[in-house]
Parts: sequence; C-alpha cells; structure tokens
Amino acid sequence: MKSCRLISGGESYDGKQGLSYFSGISAESAGSEKLCMHIVTIPPGASARPHYHEAHESAIFVLEGHSEMRHGPNLEHVMTVKAGDFCYIPAGVPHQPYNPTDKPVRAVIARTDPKEQESVVLLD
Repeated sequence: MKSCRLISGGESYDGKQGLSYFSGISAESAGSEKLCMHIVTIPPGASARPHYHEAHESAIFVLEGHSEMRHGPNLEHVMTVKAGDFCYIPAGVPHQPYNPTDKPVRAVIARTDPKEQESVVLLD
C-alpha cells in the first residue's frame, strides 16, 4: 500500500524556463505518478523563456502580485493575471509569463506530469 507524504517547502530549483521554483509535490519528492505542484516567484521585471509543455496541462493560482503572460502560436495574445486568479494552460500551447511590475509575483502551479521539466520545450 502506498502512503501519504509530507513535503516541507524551502528547497528551490531553476527550471529550463528561466525561473526559480520552490519544490513541492513531484515524482522525485513524493513518488507522484500523475501530478506536480510547486510555487514559483517571478521577481520584478523578470520573464520566463518562451516555451510550451509538450504533454501536460498546467493550472496556476496567483497568491500575490500580478503578472502578464504572452500566449498563442506566435505569443500574440496577452493575459493579465492577478492575486486570486486561476489560469489554465493546455498542453502544447506556447506561453511566456513575465512580471512588468516592481513587486514580486508568487503563484502555485499544478501540472499533470509528475516530472514537470521533462516535457518543457523551449522556443526561439
């Protein structure tokens, strides 16, 4: 029988996208088979590299601050996401979150791939 796991926060890692994430639930930390959940902080003026997630969906809940995200085949759309908002990103959709403000943005990210970084595809 599998068992429940407590994961204490605090450890961080740098993602291929160019942002730092605080480790949470993943295949590596908890033995998760179908999901990944962690916290991202986007510093003032920072931007992720344009990318998409080849095989998994993402759900984001913004805890504090507000950011913007370019998305679409040519990153032609812009969405503003603020504290209290949820954002859904389907698998395969190019996107690029960034923080145009002078305050950090913190968000919880959940993904349907327990090894979240493996299906990240960077764009030029």
